[in-house]
Amino acid sequence: MQTILVINAGSSSLKCTLFRTGQLQEKSIYRFKFSNLLLKPHLSIVDENGLDRVTKQPDFASVPKTERHHAALDLVLSWLNTHASQYKLTAFGHRIVHGGRQFNAPQILSKGDIAHLKELIPLAPLHQPYNLLLIDCCKKLAPNLPQIACFDTMFHHTQMDLERHYALPRQYTEAGIQRYGFHGLSYEYITHQLGQITPKACHIKTVICHLGAGSSMCAISQGKSIASSMGFTAVDGLPMGTRCGNIDPGVILYLQRHYNLDCDALEHLIYSESGWLGVSGESSDMLSLKRSQSTSAQEAIDMYAYRIALELGRLAAALGGLEQLVFTGGVGENDADLRQNIIERSRWLGIHLDEDANVLNASVISNKHSAIPVRVIATNEEAMIAHHVTEIIGD
Repeated sequence: MQTILVINAGSSSLKCTLFRTGQLQEKSIYRFKFSNLLLKPHLSIVDENGLDRVTKQPDFASVPKTERHHAALDLVLSWLNTHASQYKLTAFGHRIVHGGRQFNAPQILSKGDIAHLKELIPLAPLHQPYNLLLIDCCKKLAPNLPQIACFDTMFHHTQMDLERHYALPRQYTEAGIQRYGFHGLSYEYITHQLGQITPKACHIKTVICHLGAGSSMCAISQGKSIASSMGFTAVDGLPMGTRCGNIDPGVILYLQRHYNLDCDALEHLIYSESGWLGVSGESSDMLSLKRSQSTSAQEAIDMYAYRIALELGRLAAALGGLEQLVFTGGVGENDADLRQNIIERSRWLGIHLDEDANVLNASVISNKHSAIPVRVIATNEEAMIAHHVTEIIGD
């Protein structure tokens, strides 16, 4: 049986998912997840029935931190060769966070393309270096297999210039300083799922909230991205686990001048020390914040819900109305309290919650009096990548 291995890397994590080739596969054969790669790595392997096949701590003590992603991928391929030899691996699919202006469709990357993507690392420092590192690892471990890159920015290429451009001198806009938007693979997948509900559901004026440690929102009409909360980088928009979200550029200048923060220190501050962690002073984990009794933890949660409600108003304006709201992402799919908090702040849009359905994380959580349906749909970026890979290499 022909299969595709989808690879999604973070700075200290690696997710690999094995899919059959063919139509959009919502169900994977195996899911591999490495966490805490740089300290005490942990590996879990889950099969297509949701059963744990392996849960262990691989011994990477002698492996330099710079080589642990390579060692983790090598372990995945070795495990598949030993325990799943009936599946023939035919291609790799990679999630690349930032594609810039040049990459607006999935493709096999050339050396020149990779060099261009490396230039975008400063725009996605938490993910881009590791996305590209894994491409190099795959070349070394399986040099004969094609590698297809899919970009988190490509879904948003349909946005008009009025949404994408900043009010900067045109020379900078022409140099590529503009809004790009992210989480596009998730939005594309949710749009596809809406089409499975009814043909109309993927064409009406919809806002999708992708909520998690990395969060964004997107306005979609006729299945196309109209506007999004993230901009030039993935630090923009909503306050996230450790990212600050929207901030007055004057604040950055003030921090630079009065606190003597250089570029590296500023980057670390806005990407790794802010957001829920910075406001609460406790944690970047939403579940931990909900368990906390501190007022600062509650402020972090309320600020998050408030900013989401504000962004919902902006995106509804971009659409010229709102006909559907969707929650997805780890927090969006599972946190009934947060969804209620957001919807209570958005009642001016005629949205009304079915509290029982909301607690159950039901597929529709609005009640019969709501002006629009409110849905909860699990996202699957890896399945979307596998689908694109199949389109390129064939069944």
